[in-house]
Amino acid sequence: MNNIALGLFFAVAVINFRKANFFFQSHLILPILLYALMAASYFWSIDKENTLSALSKEVSLLIIPLGFLFIKDFSKDEKKKIISYYSYFIAILVVYYLIRAVIRYFVLQDFRVFFYHGTNEDNFGLVPKLLNAIHVSVFVAVAFFYFFTKEIKSRMDIFLSVLLFGFVLLLSSKNIILVFILLVILHLFFFSKASHKLRLRNLIVFGLIIGLIFSFGRIKTRFQQEFQTNTNKSLSANVIEGVPIGVHYVSLKEAWSNETFTPNDYFPGTAFRVYQFRIFTELLCEENVFLTGFGLNASYPKIEEKAKHYNLFMGNDETEGYQAKNFHNQYIQNFAELGILGFVLLLLMFVINVKIAYKSKDFVHFAFAILMISLFLTESFLWRQRGVVYFTIMYCLFNSGITINNSKAA
Repeated sequence: MNNIALGLFFAVAVINFRKANFFFQSHLILPILLYALMAASYFWSIDKENTLSALSKEVSLLIIPLGFLFIKDFSKDEKKKIISYYSYFIAILVVYYLIRAVIRYFVLQDFRVFFYHGTNEDNFGLVPKLLNAIHVSVFVAVAFFYFFTKEIKSRMDIFLSVLLFGFVLLLSSKNIILVFILLVILHLFFFSKASHKLRLRNLIVFGLIIGLIFSFGRIKTRFQQEFQTNTNKSLSANVIEGVPIGVHYVSLKEAWSNETFTPNDYFPGTAFRVYQFRIFTELLCEENVFLTGFGLNASYPKIEEKAKHYNLFMGNDETEGYQAKNFHNQYIQNFAELGILGFVLLLLMFVINVKIAYKSKDFVHFAFAILMISLFLTESFLWRQRGVVYFTIMYCLFNSGITINNSKAA
């Protein structure tokens, strides 16, 4: 369905192409170059079948930027209108999932229906496991900043800001919550017109609100799970749900230095990502992949080899093992599978994204840029079709019609 929609978008862009509307935009070429590298990696991939199947999933990196290059640039007002449509649509989804949670609570009598996402074994959670609470948190956070940063807010804007703010907290994605709150503080104290006059009052009120939020049971528990010892202070989502009592929680130090583990060792979110970074550095030393990587979506055999080597939990009939997880870090994923060039292309996109957001003084764009940088530290977001479509559309929408050195009105 996604690819059909992309095909229609591209067809419309080509049909409406006018030479006078076209001008070269290097920052829109970067996603295309990244896709070209993905396609080229087929020739050196260690798992050609996986690489070939992944190329159709990543085709958004090619189709969407080309479409934006072919069509007439959106004006600032048109971009704002598109973001407003997006934000209201997200607000409707939030209302739907809140109503769904209330109904499910009366049926199931379980508070878990108001938080995070369910597991593969049950259907509890505020959103389905398939949607992923971390990803939904980002979608909602971007919509929140559209309403929150309006200079003149209607009652509806205030209501929707509060609604979306609360929904992000209920989704309980620790990494996103922390970055989200920092962005709210940044806007309150440095970007809003009333920031200087009300800075002390804002600080006191916001501090009280955050204190109340983090004292709330389920949200507090989500954070406490990542602070089990003084060496495993984490900021990200657990990777295996429902850990039995008595299972050993692996610390950051153990994840980095243990020579072996046992199937009873449980990795909290950041400890697991430390372990993944560790095996990535080992693979760089052991394999000749610094320049080329293993190939798009071809690192899984090597991850599984390392999981067997370190005796990690390999899964059972009910729970997926650690060997089936990707690197859970987009920067590492790019480097491991596409080499140094894939890593550099990703960094360039982020640098340009932040630079344009800062110059345009568009806080929604700035929030999107920072949220993506943060999300990519804990998720291989571009390796999910939903993720690559979302990132590419928003990246092209915010950055199209702009030249880096001599600002061109969007």
